[in-house]
Amino acid sequence: MRQRLMVGLCVATLVGAGCARAPKPRGPWAVPDPEARFAQLVPRPASLERLNGGPLSIGPGTIIGADAAARPAAALIATLVRHVTGTKPPIADPSAATGANAIIVTLTGDAAANPEGYELRVDAGGLRLTAATPAGLFYGVQTIRQLLPAAAEYEAILFQQPRPVLLPAVHIVDRPRYSWRGAMLDVARHFFSVDEVKRYIDLLALHKMNRLHLHLADDQGWRIEITSWPDLTLKGGRSEVGGGAGGYYTQAQYSDLVAYAADRFVTIVPEIDMPGHTNAALSSYAELNCSGVAPEPYSGTEVGFSAFCVDRDVTYRFIDDVVREIAALTPGPYFHAGGDEVKTLTPEQYRAFVERVQTIVEKHGKQMVGWDEIAAARLLPTSIVQHWRPEASRTLLAGAPHLILSPADRMYIDMKYDEDTILGLNWAGYVPIRTSYDWDPDARVPGAAPGAVLGVEAPLWSETVTNIHDVEYMAMPRLAALAEVGWTPQARRSWRDFRVRLAAQAPRWTALGVNFYRDPEIYGR
Repeated sequence: MRQRLMVGLCVATLVGAGCARAPKPRGPWAVPDPEARFAQLVPRPASLERLNGGPLSIGPGTIIGADAAARPAAALIATLVRHVTGTKPPIADPSAATGANAIIVTLTGDAAANPEGYELRVDAGGLRLTAATPAGLFYGVQTIRQLLPAAAEYEAILFQQPRPVLLPAVHIVDRPRYSWRGAMLDVARHFFSVDEVKRYIDLLALHKMNRLHLHLADDQGWRIEITSWPDLTLKGGRSEVGGGAGGYYTQAQYSDLVAYAADRFVTIVPEIDMPGHTNAALSSYAELNCSGVAPEPYSGTEVGFSAFCVDRDVTYRFIDDVVREIAALTPGPYFHAGGDEVKTLTPEQYRAFVERVQTIVEKHGKQMVGWDEIAAARLLPTSIVQHWRPEASRTLLAGAPHLILSPADRMYIDMKYDEDTILGLNWAGYVPIRTSYDWDPDARVPGAAPGAVLGVEAPLWSETVTNIHDVEYMAMPRLAALAEVGWTPQARRSWRDFRVRLAAQAPRWTALGVNFYRDPEIYGR
């Protein structure tokens, strides 16, 4: 492999300086059957029209025209084109991008009316990508990326002799069904490095997902530095399931993750679970316990045994400090306060706690998100209920101000695919890919107010996963299925069609090195 790269580099950059003469330029990448090329798009666009006429040839001579606000999207397109053709198109003002194979990227339209939509037109005369916001342009780039050969994901293509690529003629007008298209990663039970989380963010961005919910604290570990309570990480950050070393993010590392995600239009939603799932905090500070005695660190997987002392003022001083510091590091509008599986408090204590904590969250400029147990409390109009329990009261859920749907029997991607899956759990049943895909979120909570359902989120709890390869195996391809649930209109979704498009992702995921589950029903045996 090293020899191949070095030879390619000599041909590409050192011709005339002692290297062998460059070979003649290659012909264009083979154009697959149009049906196959369009079958690469996941999630499926809201509207797609195949145009008559020949394809667009991109390669030497292509120029990208972009106004100033569209330059980041144009730079992404230029990088993709370079990977697949070996030639990086220059970026100029739109007026200077002329010629039959020009690419034009511009911002236009009403951002308030269409904040994440885009329009893409490709024909023999060029490519035009427009959107009302930079986020819309970014999602349009992801569609272009999927229309390119999977070889665009291999950076080694940079060192090969330039060759043009052909894009099929198409007109796409696209926008998401839901504003919340998320995934949750549990970094508390097992800790994941900054680079591992960034890799997960990249997978979300590829599939037009826009929320990463980070579960930062639980019984097994506290994963974010709080300067006013330093023992949370000095003590609570040194454990995880199975007795591993644990770990935590410094505030600088967390800010780096937030910025990395924002560059890909992914909003970080931090979660500090409370009043239960708190043993890591309780073992760090004795005063948070009603007994005044700190318990030992915990590395098991049972739940429901821990809780803050909700009748002590120090508990709320602690929560205020934690929310204040994390809120200052998180530009996004959300703070997730947990609220699930509390077995040691009375219903009255629990409701009073939730109602007090939501005012603390609001004081620091954030909307409180909580698991669906919080629906029993009197919630502020801004608070968001995250539905996870399959048996949760539909009446209480229907009364929630806002809803995120994460029903465990559909959305929990830490559940096993089937009885032969080595990783994962099965308390909510097996969740094969079709189960993740084949449902309608709007029908999940009858009686919910119009617009109350913000969208969907796929949680991945980490009792059985210890590294990003495990995460990818449990997430992919279900993450792609759930991305389409969140993006594509219900009327344009069908399992039979999706199976074909999902199978077409294999070459791209392989190029990216993704450790995806090869379901025999989708990918054969």
